[in-house]
Amino acid sequence: MSYCQQLRELLIRPEIIVIPGVYDCLSAKLVEKAGFDVAATSGFGIAASTLGLPDYGFLTATEMLYSVGRIAQSINIPLIADCDTGYGNALNVMRTVKDAVQLGLAGVILEDQEWPKKCGHFEGKRVIPMIEHAGKIRAAVEARGDSGLVIIARTDARAPLGLEEAIARGQSYINAGADVLFVEAPQSVGELQTIAAAFPDVPLVANIVEGGKTPEISVAELQKLGFKIVFFPLTALMAVTEVMNACFRHLKAQENTVNFPGLMNFRDFQELMDVPQYLQIEKQYQE
Repeated sequence: MSYCQQLRELLIRPEIIVIPGVYDCLSAKLVEKAGFDVAATSGFGIAASTLGLPDYGFLTATEMLYSVGRIAQSINIPLIADCDTGYGNALNVMRTVKDAVQLGLAGVILEDQEWPKKCGHFEGKRVIPMIEHAGKIRAAVEARGDSGLVIIARTDARAPLGLEEAIARGQSYINAGADVLFVEAPQSVGELQTIAAAFPDVPLVANIVEGGKTPEISVAELQKLGFKIVFFPLTALMAVTEVMNACFRHLKAQENTVNFPGLMNFRDFQELMDVPQYLQIEKQYQE
């Protein structure tokens, strides 16, 4: 069964799908090891970790696809890729989707922001016309062919145009062939309820950014509301950043790492990286 098919199987099960955000191969391997069924790349995380820049549209299509392709190869669970706006018009979207299929991705997220886009929880977002993004979704559906790639349509219209417009756009994108709907950054539980009520038969995404615009309600509550997927896109990135910051400050002040809490044992890290297996393979070709 392909990764696309695996993701589609999860979408028809009754349980909500909890999906952590990843930004490199190491974080993706840890998600798989922890037992999650799916991982999703964070554009914010890839921009921060590869460029040291915010999620402001600095990443090119080439840079993003290079990163997500490597991540997909490093794990054995489905990967959903944040593909921003598709990097242009409908023609660009078609190329992006074809590349995503070749890379073995299970799903892609395509949003209706103007380029350069911004993180969905930043201020100052602007969106393209609804009809234009609906056309991009239709182009994505055509470009995926018979691969089964799951297309997640995202609208960022809540902030600049209001919730009613975001819901109207969501309906347009579902009519265009999107498999899943992602209304970004609703600002209250009431708004989450309104979105769920408007799409009772559509798989819906909730996106929980700690300190962001959407209320941090529990996964169980989101499932009761009717959401099918909950992303935690930045949780790992912010946790790791805090630990690294503390580690470097400790090293600078103490000039050693004695008694620094939370360091993984070197042997355990080797196990995570499959060093014993590679040593065994290497040995086979030396005899």
